[in-house]
Amino acid sequence: DETPGRLPRVPTKFIVIERKISLEDKTIGFAVCGSFCTHAKAMEALEQVKARFARVVPIVSEVVADTDTRFGRAHDLMREMERICDCRVIDSVKGAEPIGPQKLLDLLIICPCTGNTLGKLAAGVTDTSVTMAAKAHLRNCRPLLIAPSTNDGLAASAASIGALLPRKYIYFVPFGQDDFEKKPTSLVADFAQVADAASAALKGYQLQPILLRA
Repeated sequence: DETPGRLPRVPTKFIVIERKISLEDKTIGFAVCGSFCTHAKAMEALEQVKARFARVVPIVSEVVADTDTRFGRAHDLMREMERICDCRVIDSVKGAEPIGPQKLLDLLIICPCTGNTLGKLAAGVTDTSVTMAAKAHLRNCRPLLIAPSTNDGLAASAASIGALLPRKYIYFVPFGQDDFEKKPTSLVADFAQVADAASAALKGYQLQPILLRA
């Protein structure tokens, strides 16, 4: 009924409650694996992620933490990650394990994610800081975003990608062939889309198109 001076009553079925996600207030994990040739682009992606979200926790695999290459020194990479994130790097299984019970992250990004790590994630192997971070994070039913970078993405690692694509809480940064003439089986994510893919994953959907044209 309508009473003078009051607004008409709205039937319950027509009431829409809008839930807004405050992206700025999210805590993001950013894990780096040993695709060394893509580390420069990964650092650019990390800068973009940090510019969008309030807190970013840097994580590196043990190989990244211990290996100097022609692409740069391990110490320099980790110091750069700490500078961007203003946070100490997690570089061990022991350091990554609390991510689960303490519910430290809203989203975990693995960028780049090597074929080796793809295989371990697909098989449930947890023997590195990055795979432990992923396992610990997924126990909380929160999104994991993968930015693949592997020379055998259309060969041995294709099965791993196929196994991970349909899994709940797992999302991919759009990827494609980076050099189909010289490396026909190689796949690399578009690192420029990492931040957008992160925003999409936090909302529960896969950024599309997931497959990029060469």
